[in-house]
This record gives sequence, structure tokens and C-alpha cells, in this order.
Amino acid sequence: MSGLTELLCRETSLQVNWGESIGNSVSKLWDNFWPGALAFAGKLVIVLIIWFVGKRLMSGLLRLIARGFEKAHVDAGVSGFIGSILKVILYFVLIMLIANVIGIATTSVVALVGSVGLTIGLALQGSLANFAGGVLLLLLKPFRVGDYVVAQGLEGSVTKVDLFYTTIVTVDNRTVVLPNGTLSNGSIINVTHEPERRLDLVIPIGYGDDIRRAKGLLQRIVDRHAEQIFPERGVTICVGELGDSAIEINFRVWVKREDYWTLRAELLEEIKYTFDENHISIPFQQMDVHLVKGE
Repeated sequence: MSGLTELLCRETSLQVNWGESIGNSVSKLWDNFWPGALAFAGKLVIVLIIWFVGKRLMSGLLRLIARGFEKAHVDAGVSGFIGSILKVILYFVLIMLIANVIGIATTSVVALVGSVGLTIGLALQGSLANFAGGVLLLLLKPFRVGDYVVAQGLEGSVTKVDLFYTTIVTVDNRTVVLPNGTLSNGSIINVTHEPERRLDLVIPIGYGDDIRRAKGLLQRIVDRHAEQIFPERGVTICVGELGDSAIEINFRVWVKREDYWTLRAELLEEIKYTFDENHISIPFQQMDVHLVKGE
């Protein structure tokens, strides 16, 4: 009986000790939980403040940039794309700031993003060059859709300007797609940018013809086309060069850009008929062949 009593006392003592150890463990966990919970709650509050304040600052900055683009009359496609890129960059900076506050090491993340970006850039360097050229073309606007340009040994009317390629249609109705990277790095002649163009002609006359008379006939032709020519911009009719077989008269007038080719053809035809009627010769290259009979 005494053995049973001793066993029961021993079990009761073990239960009491086990309960005390659990209580002590729970108490220690509870004591350790509060500092961590308070620290986490503090960081959470800071993160929320940074997030909402950062979003408001980003929205204000993006609106300010958008207004600047509008005042500068930047193309809508370019301004929208640049705004999207800036938005992604600002969100990335905000997330990195929040991660740093939480305690996450951002150095490795930035290094990883940098290496990935470098790899993508090397793989797509041709496309990135075209993209950068497209942004420059849309920002600087050396030409617009509808302009007639001469570039890369080609010429034609611009029908489309994208971020990567520019499309032109030649005078014989061929569609040519030019990469913007190459186009932006070369010379571009915008033929139709200005409302007026100077029409330059070189009119040859014979050495036996009267220069003053020829110049007077050319001036009469200018007077007959007064509605299509801008005399206030200046009319040049002068001897340009004494050539090997002709006297070359420079004939320069200013015309509307849309009348350039039509008026050029009309003036050439009218000059020929007028010179023929007034016996002014227009020399052309000739070759004299002398045959010598052998003795």
C-alpha cells in the first residue's frame, strides 16, 4: 500500500513539474513574442506610410512630367511610353526602399537585376538601337508623316513612324521599311519641311548668242508665272560659267513646294520654245569624226 502511495505521489510530482515547465515555456514565448510583434508592427506601419506617400509622390511627379510633355508638344506615343518606363523605374525604387526597411538585403537583388538587364541588352542591342533612334526621331521630329525625305540613298513620302522602324513609299510606289537606328545616325533631307522651295535650272546658250537677250527672255517667262513664283524671295538670272561648249546661265526662282515638279517641267518646256522662237541656241554635245584615207 505504501508503494502504491509513493508511486502516485511520484506521478503527481511529475505532472506538476511538467505543467510548470510548459507554463515557463509559454511564458518565455509570450515574453519573446511581444518585442518581435511590436517591432514588426512598427516596420509594418513604416512600410505602409512609405508605400502610400511614395505612390502619391510618384503620381504627382508623373503628372508633372506629362504636363511638361504636353507643353513641349511631344508625340503622344513617345510621352506615353516614357511615362510607362518612368513608372516602372519609380515602383522598382519604392519596392527596394520598402525591402530595405523590412531588412531584406537589396544589394543582391540589384546585382541580379543589373546582370539580367545587361544580358538582355547585349542580346537585343540592334533592337535597342532602333528603339533609341525611334525615340529620338519622335522627340526631335526631323520629319512627319506625309513629308518627302531623302535618306540612306532612298527617297519617298513618309507613311509611318514607329518606335523601331520608319516606312516610306517611293515615287514608283515601292514600300521601304528603314530601321530607326540607322536612320537617326545618318543625314536626312526633308524636302517638304518648308512651304517654299528654290527651283534651280542651268540654261546653256551658244557663244554666238546675245546674253542680255537671253536673260531678258528668261525674265519675261518669270513675269508670266508671277502667280506661281515668289519674286519677293529673289529671282536670279545670271551667267554661272563659261563652259567648254556653252555659256551656262543660272536660273533660280522660289516656288511653292507642291508646285515644284510641275512648274519645273513647264519652265523647261517654255524656255525651249521661247529660245527657238527667238533664235537662241541651246548647245548639245557633239562629236566630229575625221576620216583620213591612207595613201
